[in-house]
Amino acid sequence: MVRTQGDVFDADGAAWTPISPKLAAVRRAWLAIESLVALAVFTVPAVMFSRWFLIGTAVSVLALIWGWWLIGRQIRSWGYAERADDLLIRHGVMFRELVVVPYGRMQFVDVQAGPIDQLFGVAHIQLHTASAGTDARIPGLNTAEASRLRDRLASRGEARLAGL
Repeated sequence: MVRTQGDVFDADGAAWTPISPKLAAVRRAWLAIESLVALAVFTVPAVMFSRWFLIGTAVSVLALIWGWWLIGRQIRSWGYAERADDLLIRHGVMFRELVVVPYGRMQFVDVQAGPIDQLFGVAHIQLHTASAGTDARIPGLNTAEASRLRDRLASRGEARLAGL
């Protein structure tokens, strides 16, 4: 990816923290499960009825390979930066996005982890603000980092809100 000086997605003075690469393993596990189901759906009829279903099997395998590669790129695009007055979150490869959440606008911070997330030791942070359209999410943090960030963001949000 080519970045030029003054890129809108690189805020001045922001120290970007990447998310955990373990999130790639979580998403690839889900991809493998979905691909096995798709292969079963196409392979059984191909063997029993017609060779035309082999095209579906080949497409499923190609989709698995492409998805495996794409997940790695998507995970590497995520990052967040804590600044004095706000939290920056960026992600995206083709369609890039930068979200700026002022600490004073945060109402509460959720930490979520499903069963597979827990198996791999990752959690997701959900930031809730006064407007539902400005909520933000940071996926794939190590559980210790998610806990630390939750506490830090909650205390910064309370401090900024108390100053109003």
